[in-house]
Amino acid sequence: MLTGRPDGPPVVPPGRAASCARELSDWIAAATAGTAHPVRVDGARVLAERAAYTGGVRGGSLSVGRHCRLLPTADGWAAVSCARPDDPALLGAMIGRDVGDDPWPPVAAWLREHSGADLGERAELLGIAAAPIRRAVSEGADPTTGRPRNVQGLLVVDFSALWAGPLCAQLLGAAGARVIKVETPNRLDGARFGDRGFYSMLHAGHESVVLDPDTRAGRTAMARLVAAADVVVEASRPRALERFGLDAAAACAEGTTWISITARGRDCAVVGFGDDVAASSGLVALDEAGLPMFVGDAVADPLTGLTAAVRAMSVPPDGSAGHLWEVSMADVVAATLDGVDADPPRVHWRGDRWLVATDDGEIEIARPGRRPGAPVRAPAPGHDTARVLRELGLSV
Repeated sequence: MLTGRPDGPPVVPPGRAASCARELSDWIAAATAGTAHPVRVDGARVLAERAAYTGGVRGGSLSVGRHCRLLPTADGWAAVSCARPDDPALLGAMIGRDVGDDPWPPVAAWLREHSGADLGERAELLGIAAAPIRRAVSEGADPTTGRPRNVQGLLVVDFSALWAGPLCAQLLGAAGARVIKVETPNRLDGARFGDRGFYSMLHAGHESVVLDPDTRAGRTAMARLVAAADVVVEASRPRALERFGLDAAAACAEGTTWISITARGRDCAVVGFGDDVAASSGLVALDEAGLPMFVGDAVADPLTGLTAAVRAMSVPPDGSAGHLWEVSMADVVAATLDGVDADPPRVHWRGDRWLVATDDGEIEIARPGRRPGAPVRAPAPGHDTARVLRELGLSV
């Protein structure tokens, strides 16, 4: 329902993103079966649950969240995001002119005269979430081949924000782990300022700690939390963590499971969000004129969150206590496109619903839905800081 032109029918996208998501959630269900905290979610529906809260609808070349666009370049197409307050100014710097309150017309004009390589180079330099559309190649192993471990009672320290990392932490919390969310005072999780119900769904039952890495006390507290953690979840570039005084390799050597979520790998400085990463990795649908459209709502985020949760619940290949799991959003998306060349089937309208024909008959296209259960409010920023610091033996 979230793929297609806003004035046209829904479109079945290429690839098998929904099937991959369901395989991941089935693995989690099997891994937690028989424990005190079984986790049963439908991964395919998880891909669309943010839209169930926000009321997002398909927008064709405009993302469901309306912050990302697919635009033609001199030699192809590109995905460009403008979601952060500083992005208009950064886009202006990229094209070398003042873009005013609406950056899209001048950015679109600049792209038509420049190649995708030009865009990628400038976007990486300026930290803009934008890239040309190119089919990515999957390089990672299938996460569902791992041997599960019980995470009940483990301490998860979550430095991530938005959707992918928090979804991973939410699933670990549902499996019985204790989750402490860490934010900084000048950069709270941007999702706090979006739909409150969606944010609470991801963070209810977690503890909230706010620490300032620009102070010695803040850096000390962060280091103590990481030292105490069984699992660390983060979605930052390594140099940002180094500024906080955090060392993933050292933590893993001490037995910590470290989940590192990036747009395109730890060795790549490219910035990316769910919509632009999914599209630029090749996950786009085509309209009748052959023009690209977004697939779903930032599907790289929930796909990555599910993958990260499976990794965190898996025994490392070498059986070691500590391990650094690199989860690249682009690689996760590419895995959903492996071996897929056939044209997706078309849908048709019957009565009051959209149907798609399959080998097993007709299937109704599901609308985005929320997980069952009464909503519980997530804690306010820093609600648990004083108590957690006391537990760590630090002065408040």
